[in-house]
Amino acid sequence: MIHVYHGDGKGKTTAAMGLALRMLAAGRRVVVVQFLKDGESGEARLLAEHFGVPVFAGKASDKFTWSMTSEELAATCELHDGNLASALAELEGAQEGLLVLDEALDALSKGLVDEALVDRALDMSARGVEVALTGRAPSRKIVEKADYITKMRCEKHPYEQGICAREGVEY
Repeated sequence: MIHVYHGDGKGKTTAAMGLALRMLAAGRRVVVVQFLKDGESGEARLLAEHFGVPVFAGKASDKFTWSMTSEELAATCELHDGNLASALAELEGAQEGLLVLDEALDALSKGLVDEALVDRALDMSARGVEVALTGRAPSRKIVEKADYITKMRCEKHPYEQGICAREGVEY
């Protein structure tokens, strides 16, 4: 099955990581790919350090995508493609488990991951691997393929009052 957690609200990554914990509790294999992130979020660190979950993450620059040079964007795309290919190799032949593609919707919309690789990941759902994607807005193609779609909508956020992201809450 394919799960999509999207929208402008808080909780998309947390929902996907909650699914990862549920799968681990059921004895299933979990692999995480974080696009446009460094892999240092609390959930990713916990899954990797305490549960041995492979977490593939990173981008080629500390900048936001809109301020990256074309070289930095190309390097980020190459890194993302490599991370996703490594994750797919981790689940090669698996008949069950979970592949989390955190911020994949945004990486796809910005052209920062090979769509054919994402299609290969989505195809894993046909053989029993759950695939969870997060990000702001799914493409029509993703919506058509998805089995679960949950939209997080922001109604109020402390950032609007000038409060920065806090460790343990927003990351």
